[in-house]
Parts: sequence; C-alpha cells; structure tokens
Amino acid sequence: MNIKYLMAYLILPIAITSCSSGGNETEEIPPVTHPEVTKKEIKISTNVSGITKATDTGFDTNDKCGLYVVNRGSDNASNTLKATGNHVDNMRFTYSGTWTPDTPIYWMDNTTHADFYLYFPYQSGISDVNAMSFSVKTDQSSESAYKASELLIGSTKDVAPTESAVVINAKHVLSQMIVNVAAGNGFTTESLAAANIGVTINGTKVSATVDIASSAVSATGDAQSIKPWNTNGTWKALVIPQSVEETNLITVNVDGKDYNLKKAFTFVSGKSHKFTVTVSKTSNGINVNIDGWETDDTDNGGVAE
Repeated sequence: MNIKYLMAYLILPIAITSCSSGGNETEEIPPVTHPEVTKKEIKISTNVSGITKATDTGFDTNDKCGLYVVNRGSDNASNTLKATGNHVDNMRFTYSGTWTPDTPIYWMDNTTHADFYLYFPYQSGISDVNAMSFSVKTDQSSESAYKASELLIGSTKDVAPTESAVVINAKHVLSQMIVNVAAGNGFTTESLAAANIGVTINGTKVSATVDIASSAVSATGDAQSIKPWNTNGTWKALVIPQSVEETNLITVNVDGKDYNLKKAFTFVSGKSHKFTVTVSKTSNGINVNIDGWETDDTDNGGVAE
C-alpha cells in the first residue's frame, strides 16, 4: 500500500471522532418518557326507592350487597351480564355510611363505559344471574327476620369512567303487606288494644328465582304461612310477588278465636298493599278494606267468617 494512502486511512477515524464529540464533551441523549396512567378506582353510592326497609330511608351499617360491572364494547354497545367473566363479578360491598368493597376494584381504562348491576342482600356462589335463588322467611315476627327477607335490585347503565361514586338506584322487587286491625261492632278501641291479637298470612309461596339484570321475580315452590312483624300495632310482611287463588289469605286471632279472610289477590313487585281488618263480634267475622300502594279507586274489601 502507498504510504500516503495508509496515513490517510489511519487519520480519518480520528478526525471523525473528534468532530462528533465536540471536543472532550459527551453529548447526552435525554431518556424517553411516557405519561403516567393512573387507573380510577370504582366507587358506588345508592339511593333506595320506597319504604319497605325497616329503617324506611336506606341501608343500615354492616349491610352487604353484591355488584357486577359489565364493560361496553368498542362501539359502546352493551354486553350481557354473565355469572362470571364480567369486568367485576359479584364483588361484596359493606355499608358503613359509604360502601366499601372487599378489595379495591378499578375501571378498565379511562375511556371504556360500563353497566352496573347491584343486588341486596349479598349471596356468595351465584351460579345463574338470571335465576338467583331467594326466599323470604316464614317467621318475620322480629325486626331482624323482617329485614332479612328484604330484596333490592338496581342498575345504572352506560357510565363513563369517573373518580366520583356511581349512583345506583336500588328498588324493592318484593311486595309488602301492611295489616291493621280495627275495632268493629262489639269492640272498642280500648278492649281491642287489651286483647291478645295474632295475625297470620296464608297461601303464599315464599321462594323465588330472581333475574339480577331485569329485576324479574318468579315465585317457586309450595305455598306456606308467614308470621308478620308486629310494630306498634301494625303487622308487616314481605311477600314474593305472585297471584294467589282464593284462600284464607289472612287469619286474625283475637283472644283465641280465629277470623279468616277468604280472598284471591295479586301481589305486585315493588308495591305495598294495605289491609285494614275491622273485627266485629256481631257479624262473627271481620270486614276488610284493601288499598294498593298506588290508589286505583277500587274497594277490594270483603267479609271474613
């Protein structure tokens, strides 16, 4: 090799290195940064429609509900609620002024909308969200037993990710019976107040299957009797919605004597049905006036013997 070309070959890398380094200083390449994405925690709050809970206004401390969250599709189309495989499956929340989940849950991302399904009281191991098993107690004669027979279901659809609590309206899906006993012929208010009175509700099915998505309740099983809760002279019971053929629907026992009301009746989901029972010695029976929660201007009363 010609020595002139050899020297040029050796010097060229040195010249390139010197030019690129800018002398003795080293050029620093800034690191690539990505904006931090913080997932939003899912929070809920509830409103209760109606007055059938024992508190009449809402939930009690340590009440527990279940929550399902179903993400919507990329085109914001709704997806079907399933027993498992939803974004959130039957997460238990406990109430203490606010609702707290057993473990924190989060929105999928900052853009995906979701549908929320809530039910109360909580059940573990639900295998079919379209046919959840539920029963009211046959002995509802205490406040705790009455409250344990409550069933509420609510949903809120198409909710965008938010740091605020998602409000879910929980609705009563059972029927409520309110029975009052009034003094008729042969009784005074004072003598009736001093009497030993018992009330029994007969001929209703106490079990049901419940569709959490639609709130539909279907009565199942055999008819049984229910002992209602006596609160200050008013008897209350929670009943599975159903149509009852004519039977001794209500039995009022006054000092050992039974008075039976024969009646066919339809119990409507979410309604409170009032039965005023007037006890009369002279007719050896009782007169009954029934008003629905929504007044229909119809006297549904009858005479029981």
